[in-house]
Amino acid sequence: MFDNAVYTSDASYETHLLDPLLKPKSVALIGASRRRNAVGNDMVRNLIPAGFDGRIYPVNPSYESLYGWTCYPDIMSLPETVDLAILSVPNRVLEEVVDQAIASGARALVIFASAELEGEEESDRLRDRIAEKARKAGIPICGANGMGFFNPIHGFRAFSAFHPDPIEIGGLTYIAQSGSLLQALLFNDERLRFNLAVSTGQELVTNAADYMDYALNQPETRVIAIALEAIRDPDGFVKALKKAYARKIPVIILKLGKSEAGARFALSHTGAIAGDAKVYEALFRRYGVISVNDLAEMAATAKLMLNTKLIAKGGVSAILDSGGERQLIVDVASEMDVPFADISERTQTVLKENLDYGLTAENPVDAWGTGRDYEQVFQNCLTALMQDDDTALCIFVVDLGEELDLHAGYAQVCEAVARSSDKPLVVMTNYSAWSHRKHAIRLARLGISVLDGTVTSFRAIKHALDYRDFLAQRKVIEDQHIENPRAQYWRELLANRKSPLTEDEGYELLADYGIQTPSIAIVESEAELKEAVDRVGLPLVAKTAEPGILHKSDVGGVVLNIETIDQAKKAYEKISKLGPRVLFSSMHKGTAEMAFGLVQDEQFGSFVMVAFGGIWIEVLKDSQLAMVPVDQDVALRRINELKIAKVLDGVRGEPPCDKQALVNTYINLSNIAQDLGDYIAEMDINPVLVSPEGVVAVDSLIVPKN
Repeated sequence: MFDNAVYTSDASYETHLLDPLLKPKSVALIGASRRRNAVGNDMVRNLIPAGFDGRIYPVNPSYESLYGWTCYPDIMSLPETVDLAILSVPNRVLEEVVDQAIASGARALVIFASAELEGEEESDRLRDRIAEKARKAGIPICGANGMGFFNPIHGFRAFSAFHPDPIEIGGLTYIAQSGSLLQALLFNDERLRFNLAVSTGQELVTNAADYMDYALNQPETRVIAIALEAIRDPDGFVKALKKAYARKIPVIILKLGKSEAGARFALSHTGAIAGDAKVYEALFRRYGVISVNDLAEMAATAKLMLNTKLIAKGGVSAILDSGGERQLIVDVASEMDVPFADISERTQTVLKENLDYGLTAENPVDAWGTGRDYEQVFQNCLTALMQDDDTALCIFVVDLGEELDLHAGYAQVCEAVARSSDKPLVVMTNYSAWSHRKHAIRLARLGISVLDGTVTSFRAIKHALDYRDFLAQRKVIEDQHIENPRAQYWRELLANRKSPLTEDEGYELLADYGIQTPSIAIVESEAELKEAVDRVGLPLVAKTAEPGILHKSDVGGVVLNIETIDQAKKAYEKISKLGPRVLFSSMHKGTAEMAFGLVQDEQFGSFVMVAFGGIWIEVLKDSQLAMVPVDQDVALRRINELKIAKVLDGVRGEPPCDKQALVNTYINLSNIAQDLGDYIAEMDINPVLVSPEGVVAVDSLIVPKN
């Protein structure tokens, strides 16, 4: 990533190192062509509808002029040094053209070609050579193997596919690591209005984090949406997320290629159930990123977040003309945990005064009765809902159609109500295939978000409410960690250990960090047994302590409920067949079996997991991951988000578990990760017994990073 330090040139704009790329004053079009449907032709023609007022220099020795511009034989022949060179040339001459562009003093490049040669060696790839040359020259590259970008604010396009129409100017920055996904939103929905849209391609030099940083410096940017395959600059990406948080710019990410592929190679249960997708989700949660599942959800969320009216406190109010559709939206909202506003008696009074006999004054409101003065009825009811103190935003649910006068009347109602309110108004269709383009565009231009499809719309609304709540917390955890006095001891031990810690060593480490463990004794012969039993006390658990046995219960290496010395002897006889070293520990019981784990991500460092555990951990797959550091609020939220978290509150007459002790354990694990994360490849604490009396970690697996 570039060091995107900015310096102020005037009071209205901060200059950025990507300016020569994204808002050039002069451009060379290398490989410009008159041949229709060629990339070199589309590249040139795209500048005509863009309205670019800078200097344009087509470069192709075969032409004297092109579309009214003088054509030059090569970039070295231009009358000036250009800000940007756009390269539409084949891979076989790409390196030569890049060399010429750099030698000419060009300040930025766009490369459409794939930068790949048949038969090239992995150690000497064309793309790597080009990237290295650009870095040495200090110039950004959009691409290779990308489609380019649109900057409608600047009236500029560097794009490989011709688009004849102007792009609606607005506050959405869209960064896509897939050109097709870029086009899908850029060219198909006029409700989305852009200030920047970039197809990043291979990101040879300039990556998604750089474009985010640039967008966050633009005063027009209100929302950033990203179709993300990979993060090539983790530090820069996190820095950009922090910047977005500080500036209250929502970031919406569609993460592509979610996979748990490498998890099967993990030694611990934690590694097997965490997976890359959960790491990304934990990263996104830390910085308030809105994570979406598909393009429709991304588009709907962007439309809603682009609304200039802030979402207020409270829940959702809705008005409809159908009892059946009311049931539908209530069902979907319930599944997604979207709250409806608890409207006041004053609001209910207004509803009663306007609704026909038989209709109930409750939220959501079915306001269609006889159709008498329907526009006035809907306007009065909708206004009352918008004015209610517990309404965060309001939805007018109607499957808009272009041909119906009824729906034209509804649109006029929405326009009138929106003008008089400072809260967002959403028009939502339950069926996205309805033909409503004209209505939708007109309403969108008036600041009314038009969302399509029940599930997609409520996902967007849920995201908007969650982001509101995230901003209300106004806290991204800062590291105020104090190192444990025993941290250096454990770092030295882990650094010199090539095998997992023994169980007794694991207990010692956990205890050093304040995690409750059972009393233990190691027995290596039957002669040591009685002293060990007397020291630990009955009842007992016996487990093999032989090095190298990671999952003891899988090999018959665990015996529970040992209540007499004779049972202890029999347990030793059985387990010692795996090896003479046996651990005896005090027996504990819990209302629930939990698990904790430490996951190391190569890009983003340490994450800590909490899950419902025991032998069913991989069956339940009920886990939450948090990025280190973890504080009280984060720990409690992650625990409460477990699917069966209600077990901890007591079921069937059982008293509630000590949830605060569970929270403390999660925080203490985060402390381990901060002190020792660089030395631990995997850490699995399972099971952790939780009861009204507290928390006890009764087994652990700690694998050094060697």
